[in-house]
Amino acid sequence: MSGYSYVTAEGLKNLRAELEQLETIERPKISKQIGEAIDKGDLSENAEYDAAKDAQGMLEAKIAQLRGILANSRVIDETKIDTSKVQMMNKVTIKNQKNGAVMTYTLVSETEADFKQGKLSINTPIAKGLIGKKVGDVVEIQVPNGLIPFEVIDISI
Repeated sequence: MSGYSYVTAEGLKNLRAELEQLETIERPKISKQIGEAIDKGDLSENAEYDAAKDAQGMLEAKIAQLRGILANSRVIDETKIDTSKVQMMNKVTIKNQKNGAVMTYTLVSETEADFKQGKLSINTPIAKGLIGKKVGDVVEIQVPNGLIPFEVIDISI
């Protein structure tokens, strides 16, 4: 993984909890499934064994991915977040100039993104287009529906 992944303290805690759950609960469960499949005999035609080995491979890949993210994570000091211009961890209210829709998003790291909770990944086209903008700025952002002008209405924490 190149570069750092900036996360909140809560996001880091969630990543660690997920890793611990995978290592202490899921890994032993899959090992048990492999053991039970081995006990059934001929491995060359044992679908349960193949499925358990596939699940183990995917689990180990996920564990390695989480370890990489954690190793390259940097916690953002939320007390030092500037609201004079849009940056990561800001809550940004924007207005679609074409249809008048007003939306509010918090710009977060890829690992913390949750659109249903209004947490938008810093790597999305909208977030990238908003970075560095100030209240009152209008920016045209390329989205799947075309080029849309958005006005920055508010920036907060």
